[in-house]
Amino acid sequence: MFSPVNVFVLLVVSSSCAGLRHDATLDEELVRTEQPSKWGSLWPLPQRVSTSDLTFALAAATFQIFDGNPSSAGPTCSLLQNAYRRYYKYIFGEVRTKWPGQDERADSPELLGLVVLITDPDSECDRYPGVTSDESYELLVVQPYAILKAPKVWGALHGLETFSQLVYEDDFGAKTVNLTEISDFPRFAHRGVLLDTSRHFLPVKVILENLETMAMNKFNVFHWHIVDDPSFPYLSRTFPDLSQKGAYHPYTHVYTPSDVKMIIEFARLRGIRVVPEFDTPGHTMSWGKGQANLLTPCFAGSEPSGSFGPVNPIVNTTYDFMSRLFREIAAVFPDDYVHLGGDEVDFTCWKSNPDIQKFMEEQGFGKNYSNLESFYIQRLLDIVASTKKGYIIWQEVFDNGVKLKPDTVVHVWMGGSDSGDEMHNVTAAGFTAILSSPWYLDYISYAQDWLKYYKVEPLKFNGTEEQKKLVIGGEACLWGEYVDATNLAPRLWPRASAVAERLWSAKNVTDVNDAYNRLSSHRCRMVERGIPAEPLFSSYCPHEYKGK
Repeated sequence: MFSPVNVFVLLVVSSSCAGLRHDATLDEELVRTEQPSKWGSLWPLPQRVSTSDLTFALAAATFQIFDGNPSSAGPTCSLLQNAYRRYYKYIFGEVRTKWPGQDERADSPELLGLVVLITDPDSECDRYPGVTSDESYELLVVQPYAILKAPKVWGALHGLETFSQLVYEDDFGAKTVNLTEISDFPRFAHRGVLLDTSRHFLPVKVILENLETMAMNKFNVFHWHIVDDPSFPYLSRTFPDLSQKGAYHPYTHVYTPSDVKMIIEFARLRGIRVVPEFDTPGHTMSWGKGQANLLTPCFAGSEPSGSFGPVNPIVNTTYDFMSRLFREIAAVFPDDYVHLGGDEVDFTCWKSNPDIQKFMEEQGFGKNYSNLESFYIQRLLDIVASTKKGYIIWQEVFDNGVKLKPDTVVHVWMGGSDSGDEMHNVTAAGFTAILSSPWYLDYISYAQDWLKYYKVEPLKFNGTEEQKKLVIGGEACLWGEYVDATNLAPRLWPRASAVAERLWSAKNVTDVNDAYNRLSSHRCRMVERGIPAEPLFSSYCPHEYKGK
């Protein structure tokens, strides 16, 4: 019923052949199948799908996507109207010449359109998505009109993507869809992708393209690691010198207020939250270029060494600066959360500074510099809380024994696939958790490493059911040391798609044979939509031989 994609997958084993380019220890068990999935190219796989061999034809001239209840979320809802136009183009593309023999194809009943019904009068059309947003939907593809029902607009967006994935072409270019019934909702509320715009500046166009691709995969959080040691590309109205002196280039490699606003709105129209990260007290070398006395002076013996370390936590000017900066951040970024980082704080510079040594003694901190880190983080949390924002921190803050507010979200990134102890500890302490440690996509390897990402089970750790309820989801992280606009998309996709299905679909969706087939087709769909997603293995995409 669906266009098959040739699938050939090998068992990668160690070899002594000359010219071997992959790690000889790589022994991921891969699969081989030549049969298309019964679920076609659906990705991520919905919670419940029922389909049959009965088909309906779609014609560009007659097919419409429209509101079934205009009084609640109809023509006034620009989010939906924007999505209708976008998905109509995805389904039918640009106007193309009729294929030879198209009129001779077997006729099917015609599907005249897709009716979208928002069942909750408070559709949230003009709001921003949040961690508690309802993303569920139901889709019934019957003739003459398919029906998409969702309580909120966020579920409708996902349903439109699913419907577009159900449509396929025959060899003559005719559009067809099968009789299908779907009931769907995400397994986890937080499904994110982290991009790093400090180590390499990413043009706005690249970020927007990635947001589009995230929507195709039903991700709903863009974790924007916007600044770091190498550069400070965020153009602050309050402290313009931060980017003027800390960005790679003060005009071409910065995100202006209008850029940030555009990115946030583009994401909102696709049901995606934008969670900014301003990582302190470490990872702040670029901050110090535009803000005097923010960083800690390092010492060599009794004399300043001329170098600087993390943010200086013992001077009042630090907290005055942070208060003003985070008030601006809270006003610019509408999401309920800000990521505060807190990872990889090197205590060496703090230890060398005599003023900090004296402060430690006065505060009774002894020689435990985690106490100083805790002092700083607690004051920063108070600052952010005063802006009515929630906060996410990297796991070291928790590991170092920093006293955290009960509503802090802990982001686990260390331990790789063996992060079970950390997840247990975080949730046992009562904190909400996000998992990223198995999903660092900047790591480069050979062969089908999507499998190791796909096989992760986020709740595979010792803990009570109450602990596991504290895991709200995870993120695929693409750090920027070796990634810029030239290679971001093929490095990220379709590897991140494997993470997307793990975070959306039911826990028992683990068949790698079926996943390979669907993911191969999904990758082809992304390529056809203009995303240079890398291939999984030797195969072809149907659009390659249709002259599109």
